[in-house]
Amino acid sequence: MTTTDWGSIYKELGARPVINATGSVTMLGGSTPAPEVKEAMDRADGAYIPLMELEERAGEAIAKMVDVPAAYITSGAGSALTLATAACMAGDDDAKIQQLPDTTGMKNEILIQSRQRYWYDRCLELAGAKLVEFGNSEGATREDLEKAIGPNTAAVHYYAVAQEPDPQALPLEDTIEIAHAKGVPVLVDAAGQIYPLELFGSYVRMGADFQCTAAKYMGSAQSTGLAFGSQEMIRKLALQSFVSYEGRRVRGVGRPQKVDRQEMVGAVAAVRRWMTMNHEERLTDTEAKCRNMMTPLQGIPGLSVELSHNVIGHQPYGVTLEVDAAVAGLSAHDVVDRLKQGDPPIWTRVREGDTGIILHAFGLNEGEDHIVGQRIAALFSK
Repeated sequence: MTTTDWGSIYKELGARPVINATGSVTMLGGSTPAPEVKEAMDRADGAYIPLMELEERAGEAIAKMVDVPAAYITSGAGSALTLATAACMAGDDDAKIQQLPDTTGMKNEILIQSRQRYWYDRCLELAGAKLVEFGNSEGATREDLEKAIGPNTAAVHYYAVAQEPDPQALPLEDTIEIAHAKGVPVLVDAAGQIYPLELFGSYVRMGADFQCTAAKYMGSAQSTGLAFGSQEMIRKLALQSFVSYEGRRVRGVGRPQKVDRQEMVGAVAAVRRWMTMNHEERLTDTEAKCRNMMTPLQGIPGLSVELSHNVIGHQPYGVTLEVDAAVAGLSAHDVVDRLKQGDPPIWTRVREGDTGIILHAFGLNEGEDHIVGQRIAALFSK
């Protein structure tokens, strides 16, 4: 697409397209499907297929590639969390499946470490579950978890971020050991844990009953996610889905979380691409884009620029800008706001609890890395 065509489809609607220097964030569209994924999705247009069968076959193909017992395609990682929670509460009892989100007579408590409460734990509650914290803000111990498990415990949830491990959190290995000793399943949110490849699916191989992954990080459509788990967990999870709602005529809570056939085929293509692509080239390209953003920002008074060397997970590298407002004349929040007001708008952010601006290359088109660096530099030259 030429520069003059950039974002034209949005402009025709009266909406403003933006340069995405934030990364793979849901509110900006999440991903751009890779060419192989688009091709697979186009090929899927040519015929219809029973989606119960497609989910099963696609799940088998993905599970084999990732080396996990079973897999299922969901409407994003958040949907996988909701369906897994429903599976832990209602299992394969059709009466209970249809009773949700009313959990009367079911185990409905999901245990979560106090330190691991996070923005997306809401997805665990959507099927009717109740979150129960254990430990405190300082951490959690084996004894804390052992005491927290009770007659209403449906599962224990764990938030896994390999690139930023929390030494004060109770380790997943201990969580699995204690929970399984009491017959309680363990759910893991591993949405971005896809690289190195041995990390992809590793929590299920470690013994967790379920983990979710956001397929958007691998060049699939933003609206696709992956559930990995034991054969039994994935079988029960499937019973809660929109496919089961229509195919079995059992009205589960997953009905609104629809995935189309093109997206399912695209998710398979995205996993195949991810498992076979040259990741060294991918990382080299990402690092180069980050350095291109940094180059115009070197030596600006009041601006400190640092390259992240992290390559674990879904968003490698990245650039952090720390702004000394007293010297630079602008605060970090001023920079973020002024970039959004520009033409075209550039979106980035200061994460909650941080003082610096974080730039990522994940969502940048060719040449936009240079534009981002130059536009930020221009703010400090006025």
